[in-house]
Amino acid sequence: MKKWIFILLLQVAAFNTFAHVGGHGTPTKTWKLSHDTIEANFVKQEGNLVYLSDEKNNILTFNINEFSEEDRQFIEEKTQWILKANTASHHHNYHYGYLLIGLGAVLLLISVFKWGKRYKGFQLAYGIIGLTLIVVGCKNTSGKEKSAITDIKLPANDISFLESVFGAFDKVTTRYDDQYFYVESDGIPEHEMMTGITNWQQQVPIDHDYSGNNAWAIPLQPELAETPLSTKTNFMKGAIAIAVNGLPIFNPLNNRGEDANAIGELDQWGGHCGRADDYHYHLPPTHLQEQVGEGKPIAYALDGFPVYGETDEELDESLGRFNEEGSYEYHAVEEYPYLIAAMRGKVKLNPRTKAPENEIMPQAKTKGVRPDLRPLKDAVITDFKTLGPHSYSLTYTIGPKEYTINYGWNEEDEYTFEFVDPDGKSTVSTYKRKNEMGGR
Repeated sequence: MKKWIFILLLQVAAFNTFAHVGGHGTPTKTWKLSHDTIEANFVKQEGNLVYLSDEKNNILTFNINEFSEEDRQFIEEKTQWILKANTASHHHNYHYGYLLIGLGAVLLLISVFKWGKRYKGFQLAYGIIGLTLIVVGCKNTSGKEKSAITDIKLPANDISFLESVFGAFDKVTTRYDDQYFYVESDGIPEHEMMTGITNWQQQVPIDHDYSGNNAWAIPLQPELAETPLSTKTNFMKGAIAIAVNGLPIFNPLNNRGEDANAIGELDQWGGHCGRADDYHYHLPPTHLQEQVGEGKPIAYALDGFPVYGETDEELDESLGRFNEEGSYEYHAVEEYPYLIAAMRGKVKLNPRTKAPENEIMPQAKTKGVRPDLRPLKDAVITDFKTLGPHSYSLTYTIGPKEYTINYGWNEEDEYTFEFVDPDGKSTVSTYKRKNEMGGR
């Protein structure tokens, strides 16, 4: 009798171990489109977009109106079936998992009893089966089932397109290898900066060497993340995207978790300076659209997906959507979270950082030249001028009084700051660039 019990349990363990490997898939179907007929698998529908997968596992995207009436009916029925099946599967796996854990625990307890010399083999086998059932049960109760969409290979970024987008800016240079597209700049945009800030930490924009091993890196082959990481609880250190003018874009929340725009930290272009006097954006730089051209991205997220300006298309919870080319793109919105509500693509995280200040890698670094300062109460930046090459003037007021900072640097990396008070009295400080890395 024990022999038959053992065989039965062995079959149960084997079935449950391999039952969910691979999945059942969707049969290939012939689709009659308004302009063509194709063979592909149904993946999902989002709004008016339908996603199919061809025999090479490439994702194809079509508008629902391109399909025949019969195919539209099939899509609707399939979408409803998937929704119900996923809901039922989640609850079934959850409760069934606990049943397997319980059975496995019983078998482990049985295996510790002495069966006699004749049944020592069965005793060991019962223990192994019990452990197997517990492992399978834990997987079923975890609730982490990978979406089929993450298994589909997305189109790689078009290098010539990337070069054309970033090539619209004279101060940006690019290069690439087999993994990343690299963006190099000096950290100084061509537009005016700082004017309009009412919550100022006394930083001013200086140059930063974003080149060579310190260039910004965009993945050439983006991949969808199994679980997108929300920017509300992640990435409050470092950049989350690189603008097409070579400037980094940080989380709209500062490193204290505050909306940097709402509390007056940003200028009229959605940027400000960090503690290393590094200029960066916290808002989508939609003002770059005019220079880069309509219909082109204004930035690329560090997961490899482009960031576009505002759109009338329906966006998902990450503030993005799947496009007609079968890839994914983010869009800007007017209110918080402004852009990239969650990182839809896979990213590597700096293991030395933890949420909410976890940092995406690779990440270009900044080098400060002077001690970081603290907010200057009631200061309002009213003007910013370019005096010459590497020479600037910033004007701010505190009440009726006006102050000026004239500053610049030379080829020897010597930085001079002249502070002029309302009475015309000036104080000058000079610094050499430090070797240690700064931050935001």
